[in-house]
Amino acid sequence: MATAILDFGIQEALQQLGVSEDNKGTSTGSNWFSSKEMISSYSPVDGELIGKVETTTAEDYEKVIQTATEAFKTWRIMPAPQRGEIVRQFGEALRELKEPLGKLVSYEMGKSYQEGLGEVQEMIDICDFAVGLSRQLHGLTMHSERPGHRMYEQYHPLGIVGIISAFNFPVAVWAWNTALAWICGDVCVWKPSEKTPLCGIACQNIIAKVLKDNNLPEGISCLINGDYKVGEMMTTDKRIPLISATGSTRMGKIVGATVGQRLGKSLLELGGNNAIIVTPDADIKMTVIGAVFGAVGTAGQRCTSTRRLIIHESIYDKVKNAIVAAYGQLRIGNPLDENNHVGPLIDTDAVKGYQNALQKVVEEGGNIVVEGAVLSGEGYESGCYVKPAIAEADNSFEIVQHETFAPVLYLLKYSGDIENAIETQNGVAQGLSSAIMTNNLREAERFLSHAGSDCGIANVNIGTSGAEIGGAFGGEKETGGGRESGSDAWKVYMRRQTNTINYTTELPLAQGIKFDL
Repeated sequence: MATAILDFGIQEALQQLGVSEDNKGTSTGSNWFSSKEMISSYSPVDGELIGKVETTTAEDYEKVIQTATEAFKTWRIMPAPQRGEIVRQFGEALRELKEPLGKLVSYEMGKSYQEGLGEVQEMIDICDFAVGLSRQLHGLTMHSERPGHRMYEQYHPLGIVGIISAFNFPVAVWAWNTALAWICGDVCVWKPSEKTPLCGIACQNIIAKVLKDNNLPEGISCLINGDYKVGEMMTTDKRIPLISATGSTRMGKIVGATVGQRLGKSLLELGGNNAIIVTPDADIKMTVIGAVFGAVGTAGQRCTSTRRLIIHESIYDKVKNAIVAAYGQLRIGNPLDENNHVGPLIDTDAVKGYQNALQKVVEEGGNIVVEGAVLSGEGYESGCYVKPAIAEADNSFEIVQHETFAPVLYLLKYSGDIENAIETQNGVAQGLSSAIMTNNLREAERFLSHAGSDCGIANVNIGTSGAEIGGAFGGEKETGGGRESGSDAWKVYMRRQTNTINYTTELPLAQGIKFDL
C-alpha cells in the first residue's frame, strides 16, 4: 500500500467520506449504473490507484435528468430562506468533514494539504454567503407611465444547471456554482473532471445525506462521470438552460458554441495568462512573496497562477535575483507533508506540457534563469514532480502568449512609464487576473482605471492567485467573461421577469394608442 495512504491517513479519510474502491450508484444515490467502463483514479502523489468510478451511460444520463426535473418541481416552490437552511446544513457537514475532504483533494489532485483544506474552506465560505443571500434575492420596483399601474422586476429559478469542473479545484468550483444555484431554486447536475472523480463522489455523498435527512428529493444534486462525451450530453441538452464550465479556453470555445447553437446560457471560466507588474516603487519583499506563491502554488496549476512578471528595467536585476534566491528555498515533495511547498503536476501529460514550454522558450530566444527538471527517485515515483522554472522572455514569444499549466514563470522587462507595462500586461488573449506592485498611488489608480488592466480581476500589492468569496470571480477575452461566487453573480442562475399590474377598471394602451371596441 502507498506510503501516503499509510502515513497520512488517506484510507481513513476515504472511509469517512464513503468513498470505496469501486464506486457505483452515486449519480443521485440510486443504483442505476449499468456501464462496464470504469474511470481509474491514480494519485499523482505516489502513482497509486486510489479507486475506480463507473462511467455514466446515455441511459443513466436520461434517468438522472428525469430525476432532476422532478426534483425541481419541489425545490423551486420551497421559500428561498428554507433552501438556504439546507445549504447551511451542507456547510456544517463540510465543517465536520473538512480534514478528510482536504486530504482527498490533496492526494487525488496533488496540491498541498494546506491548499486542500483551503479549498474546502472556500466551500464552507460560499455556503455561508449563499445562506445570507437566500434572504436577499431582490428585484426592483419602478414607476409606470400609465396611471393606476405598478411595475416591478423579479427573478425566477432557471431549472437544471449543468456544471463541468476542472481537476485543479476539484470541489470548490462546484460549490461556488451549486450553493448559489440551490438558493436560487435550481437543481444541479455535475460532471467533475475525470482526473479527480473521487472528489466528486465524496461531495455527492455529503449532500445526499443532507437531502435525505430533510426528506428532500435526491435529484436536487446529481452527479455524472466520464470524459468529454458525457459532458456533451449536457451541452447539447435543451432541458439544461445553463451550463457552467471551467477549464481550458479550447474546451470553453467548444462548450460556448454548442450551448449557444441551442440558445442556451453559458457561464465560462477559462484560461488565464496572469501577470504582475513590478514598478520602481514596489516593495520588493512583498513582490517576492506574491510572485513566488502565485507561480508555484498548486504547482502552477491555478487559472490565476502568475505566468508573467513584468519588471521595470531599473530594478530588474534586483527583483530577478530575489526571486531566484527564493526559488532555491522551495521544497518539492509529497503535498501531504506540510514541510513541502510544491507537490506534483496532475499527470505525466502535464509534465510533457511543462517540458515542451521550457524547450519552446529557449527555441524562441529566451534564457533559462532557474533550470527546470523532472524529478525521479525515492518520493518521486509517480513521475509527476517537476522543479519550478524561471525564464527570461519577451511577451511576443508564442509560448508566452499561451497558458502553460505548470510552474513556469516568465520574466519580462519594461522601460519608461506605467503605460508600457500595462500594454504588455494586456497584450495577451486571456484576461483573468492581474496585479501591480507599487507604493505609487498614481500608478495604482492608473492600473485600475478604464484604460488600465483589461482583466476581470485587478489587484494592487497582492498577487494574482486566489480570490475572496465576496467578490465576483471571472475574466474577460478568452477567459470567457463569466462571473461566479460573490457580488451579484447569483443572477446568472435565474431568469429575469418584468411584471406590470393594472389595478384600475380601464386599459390604457402604451404611447396613447386608441383601440376601442
